[in-house]
Amino acid sequence: MSSSPVEAPAKIVRFGLFEVDLESNELRKKGLRVKLQDQQLNLLKILLEHPGTLVTRDELRHRLWKPGTFVEFDHSLNTAMMRLREVLGDSSDNPMLIETVPRKGYRFIAPVHDLKKEQETELSLSSIDAEEDELNLAVLLPQDASSSAAPMPLVRQVSLSRAVLAGLAVVLFVVAVLFLFRQRLGLVSSETKQISSIAVLPMQNLSGDSNQDYFADGMTDELIASLARISSLRVISRTTAMEYKGTHESLEKIAHDLHVDAVVEGTVLRSGDRVRITAELVQVSTDRHLWADTYESPLGDILALQNQVAGAIVSQIRIKLTPQDKESLAATRPINAAAFEDYLKGRYYWGKRSEDALDKAIHYFQSATEKDSNYALAYAGLADCYGILGAAIVGTVPTSEVAPKAKAAAKRAVELDPTLAETQTALATVQFNDDWNWKAAETGFRHAIQLNPSYATAHQRYSLYLIAMGRTEESLEEMNRARSLDPLSLSVNFSLGWRLYMARQYDQAISQLLNTIEMDPSYLLAHIVLGQCYEQEGKYSEAITELQRAASLSPDSPPVLAALGHAYAAAGKRAEALQMLDKLKSVSGRRYVSPFYVAFLYIGLGDREQAVAWLDRGYDDRSNNMIFLNVVPQFDTLRSEPRFQGLRHRIGL
Repeated sequence: MSSSPVEAPAKIVRFGLFEVDLESNELRKKGLRVKLQDQQLNLLKILLEHPGTLVTRDELRHRLWKPGTFVEFDHSLNTAMMRLREVLGDSSDNPMLIETVPRKGYRFIAPVHDLKKEQETELSLSSIDAEEDELNLAVLLPQDASSSAAPMPLVRQVSLSRAVLAGLAVVLFVVAVLFLFRQRLGLVSSETKQISSIAVLPMQNLSGDSNQDYFADGMTDELIASLARISSLRVISRTTAMEYKGTHESLEKIAHDLHVDAVVEGTVLRSGDRVRITAELVQVSTDRHLWADTYESPLGDILALQNQVAGAIVSQIRIKLTPQDKESLAATRPINAAAFEDYLKGRYYWGKRSEDALDKAIHYFQSATEKDSNYALAYAGLADCYGILGAAIVGTVPTSEVAPKAKAAAKRAVELDPTLAETQTALATVQFNDDWNWKAAETGFRHAIQLNPSYATAHQRYSLYLIAMGRTEESLEEMNRARSLDPLSLSVNFSLGWRLYMARQYDQAISQLLNTIEMDPSYLLAHIVLGQCYEQEGKYSEAITELQRAASLSPDSPPVLAALGHAYAAAGKRAEALQMLDKLKSVSGRRYVSPFYVAFLYIGLGDREQAVAWLDRGYDDRSNNMIFLNVVPQFDTLRSEPRFQGLRHRIGL
């Protein structure tokens, strides 16, 4: 008896818990479809075409983008790869699926199975098994010779048993569907699982005016800040939250990526001096929409409105509040609407970090304090801006010039509202960077974290203090806390790599810095420290290449020139190192250069006398890089020098 031909299934490729249907363009995990953007899916398919083989970045460029497409290729490809790894649960640090070949491309390294071939093999084997089953059943089933009823044909018996099983499966499926349907309608009780972590996604601007985006972003910031004051609730920081602005990712994936129990999403509509906020709370693990509501108020009452929204969310997640939490949620004050708007614009530009953007941020923060002289957060914003401008690693003016302004703004911020983590962190930063008052700085950072355990910036800056004090293990713990709160922040990811470098954990530092560069190939500081890590491992060629790449991003940057000159000297290229020294001194004639960097280059050249002399100038300048003398690896050769020891003593290290 001939059977009808069986149609071959569509080609499906399996790896680990995942399978990709190359015909329907679907990615599935354990049989369930996983949402993935087209570009990321296409990237995965290209890698799966040749498992175990390097796929170059150029090949990916040509296949993922049509000729003539205007796109920042490196950033777009790195972002697509980062998102793909997040979906697959893979890591660039310890890859199980996709390996990065630095500056060349990627390789799919996991075992890959073609299910079409496997199913065809199983199909041929199953026909043999079926014939064997019929023979076995014919022997095992009893035949009653005295029965008047004709014996049931063997094939009919097997078919009936299969039909019964199939029918039972259908009944169970229907019961399960009805149960889930009743559960969704609330007819079956389902206890809400404990929620201890939450992400507030960027609120959508419904005004129709893109110039109002800063306002919607500001409303997101304010809600994050309100929730973050709850001590037992982990709240994802705004930098990471803003990475999901305009995203089409599913809430399930976002929650999985950020390791949170619930997600808040909403909209903002501003009309004249009135604001309307609509927010919704979703518990992702159960796909339950726990709460949704709309709030409206005049612009001057917006802080009270935000506290209302935060209070409603807290009541829904049933988290236990301390007396301090309750006081924080209840605390509010009327604000000057115009000052509040300037403050939001200041924070918007502060987030961009460029010199031009910082100047604009200072302008708006200053304007906010002029319109409302009691605006604590605006003063904290001013202190943060001045601190960045005076930071030797990125600053363009002497620390001594902006430190008094930063200190005055930070002290005023704390006087106006000592209950805010932002104001306490701003003052502690000044005490650490500029005053070199170690005890006061630590007290301030710890108090800020106590006020708001979800304020990633406080953990990040406290970590910097701890590494400068030589408390390596504590520093890395704080940095990892900051990263858990703000996992997509470039600054936080770089800072972790920088701490690992100063802790002499070079392999881990390299891995973390490569991960940061993968997030943004133009991030200058990550290239600098990565090059220095290579140098410390004796990989001089890699160090010079990496630092030359940094120089192409910022040719006159003092940290770049100093690091590249030091690497040249370590590699025995003295002439090139002296060229970097001349260039550094030339740049100092046009803009401020911290004496620390000149000393850094002299150390590479082996001139200890000049190195110490320039460090003395750095002390006089109050250059805040001086506070890292105990932990910067390049200064290890100076530690036995009496003048160097005296300098450390004067700094208070």
